Amino acid sequence: MSQPVFRARATGFWFGVSWLLLVLGGGLLAPWLPLVFPPAVPDLQHIAEAPLWASSPTHWLGTDLQGRDVLTELLYGAWQVVSVSLPATLLATIVGALTGGAAGFWGNKGLRVSWAGWLAGAAAGWWALALPGRGPCSLALVGLAGLAWWYQRSHAAKPSGWPLPLDSLFQSALTLLGAVPRLVLVLVFAAGPALGTVQLVVLLVLVAWPEPASQVRAQMLRVRELSFVDAARAAGLAPTRVWYRHALPHACRPLLATAPLSLAGLIGLESTLAFLGVGRPPDVPSWGNLLGALQQEPSAWWILASAGGTLVLTLLALQQLAQQLGKRR
Repeated sequence: MSQPVFRARATGFWFGVSWLLLVLGGGLLAPWLPLVFPPAVPDLQHIAEAPLWASSPTHWLGTDLQGRDVLTELLYGAWQVVSVSLPATLLATIVGALTGGAAGFWGNKGLRVSWAGWLAGAAAGWWALALPGRGPCSLALVGLAGLAWWYQRSHAAKPSGWPLPLDSLFQSALTLLGAVPRLVLVLVFAAGPALGTVQLVVLLVLVAWPEPASQVRAQMLRVRELSFVDAARAAGLAPTRVWYRHALPHACRPLLATAPLSLAGLIGLESTLAFLGVGRPPDVPSWGNLLGALQQEPSAWWILASAGGTLVLTLLALQQLAQQLGKRR
């Protein structure tokens, strides 16, 4: 009984990998589609027509309510995965690993900040948030300055000052973000004007980083007590070097299995926003926009089969990949 089950799981895994490669390849082809697929231009003579085997002689998967080719729309939807969901997953994983790893390794007393550091941080935060037009760039500069200061202070032989409650701040941020459902939080921020690609990626990172951060923190609480970390400290290595060279790589191992699930969640979230018509311009093609067109034409079964099937197969493929990576970890 075990051999057929193993073969079935291996078949599902390789099917999932093949489907994901197909989606990524289609997404990378999307910017050149107008040169390859002329049906990307709306065809007013074939509006809401069924696929090739039903009535339309030129559109393999039919057309939508604007006369655009459904196959081309699916490839453009794959481009949303490549340009929005995938970068958001990578950034959220990196941000979560760094914040969760720092909170778990140093706790509430591992870092110390002098009164000058507290005043400088408060002034920089006020300058970044209170003055108009300087928010994103100023926050980035403040973050880089904080990292440089943190690196310098962690290499000091005898750090002085008041302890920084890093773990408490981290837990408070997780509690604040976890009190509101992810979809509601995204809808609140996306309810205004249409978002660009970079803004949407930042928004998805904001709601997605707590999950990998909590996983890395939980692992770091265990890893920091292991013998090889104590040996690195006894060898005289700087605390920052012990953190990012020895402790952090071991604490980030669970992310290998959970990253595909995070990507699946962000793909579903981006499709939900497009389906609701929130956040992105309505003319941006995506799988959610195709499914949203069914509200105007419920009988367009080919759109449901194409967009819905592509979305479901992509999520199933990511689930299979995460399952196999979890077993091999």
